[in-house]
Amino acid sequence: MLTNLDEHMRIERLEDLDRRHLIHPWTDLGAVRAQKPLIIDRAEGVHVYDVEGKRMIDGMGGMWCVNVGYGRDEIAEAMAAQAKRMCYFSPFTKNSTEPAIEFAHRIARYTPGDLNRVFFTTGGSTAVDSAIRFIHFYFSFLGQKEKRHIISRENAYHGSTYLTATISGKPGDKPNMRFATDIVHHLPAPNPYRRPDGMSLEAFGDQCVGDLERKILELGPETVACFVAEPLLASGGVIVPPPGYQRRTWEVCRKYGVLYVSDEVVTGFGRLGHVFASEPVFDIVPDVITSAKGLTSGYVPLGAFIVSDALYNQLLDAAGEGQMFANGFTYSSHPVACAAGLAALDILEREDICGHVREWGPYFREQLGTLADLDLVGDVRGSHFMVCVECVADKKTKEPCPSAWSVAKRVFERCRERGLMIRPLGNWIVLSPPLIIGKAEIDEAVTALRGAVRDVQGDLVREGVWRA
Repeated sequence: MLTNLDEHMRIERLEDLDRRHLIHPWTDLGAVRAQKPLIIDRAEGVHVYDVEGKRMIDGMGGMWCVNVGYGRDEIAEAMAAQAKRMCYFSPFTKNSTEPAIEFAHRIARYTPGDLNRVFFTTGGSTAVDSAIRFIHFYFSFLGQKEKRHIISRENAYHGSTYLTATISGKPGDKPNMRFATDIVHHLPAPNPYRRPDGMSLEAFGDQCVGDLERKILELGPETVACFVAEPLLASGGVIVPPPGYQRRTWEVCRKYGVLYVSDEVVTGFGRLGHVFASEPVFDIVPDVITSAKGLTSGYVPLGAFIVSDALYNQLLDAAGEGQMFANGFTYSSHPVACAAGLAALDILEREDICGHVREWGPYFREQLGTLADLDLVGDVRGSHFMVCVECVADKKTKEPCPSAWSVAKRVFERCRERGLMIRPLGNWIVLSPPLIIGKAEIDEAVTALRGAVRDVQGDLVREGVWRA
């Protein structure tokens, strides 16, 4: 039996090894030697526990992904059973496995229109990257090699491959990195909170839709391959575009022969109350949908892009003889991952988790909206179980908090003390809990966040850097 001293030594060892060997995503290299890693030891339902036994509501849902919650034996057992039967086989050329076939079939039941063709990848970044490669292949196949330009948006996030990092538009991710800037173009973010003073929401919507049309005409419709858009811009601050924006931009793409890629890596598999939100929430049937995260509820990496029959069927039979879509991954269609996805989808369906999100998501959003009465909070935005609280130095001018204040990081630490995990992003506090969260946990999370923001407000005033 471990003593308290043994346990203390174990934790110190893990912290030391972490600092010496692990490179974390999005690491502040100036602080990496001094920072103490937060080591999560176990999880159950909507809660995670660190190595010291501290229990916290996971307001992040892992990373937008643990949709059906932690500790689902059914998923773990499905993975184990598949691994025992056959852990892996190459997915290339004609090779296939039953879990991959069945999961593709199940996914196609939920996609809008004729989006029936599923290409499995290893995560969201490779899903978007592969979708773009497919689109470039498609136009080249049709003899339209000049159609290669990609339109995205500022504050968008689409991945971490070389191409998807270029398509992403978060300015804080750009320094010291290199990108394929010759074919990627970014529109202004469709963020109503940051629209010009005095401009109506309707006029701002017109401007945002016009931005897309003007860019297509500037580049020439014959050169533009696709518009890549998250229905709601997730890690770019949970930006909710003006009403009707998604449908109207889809119509612009149709008008000019530009393919529409709906990046549902975050919004898919229940986060907005539907397996896919494109059609039931935003009234669009895109040419391509990308997915990951909730695809397996985060239990194992998997991504996918789903393409329409209208596009894919043009490449088949005699027309496609000798042509090779040269894209794929060793772990595409991984049978263990697909088994996990099937089990996660079973839970989503059986427990009507999408219905639960439609019922309680508005309450989650409304309760977080009450934080707008705090002096440090400028905006609360989002939908259902994806919400952002934006902190500002001045509510009237919407002036952002200086980076030196480290507002969201401070709120993160204060939330941890109160039993809540949030995602800090600059001046943004992002919440995207497991979709099974109930009223009691919602109320607890909102109370904890309110107390944490109040604490940080007090700290800033005492330090003499801000006056409420």
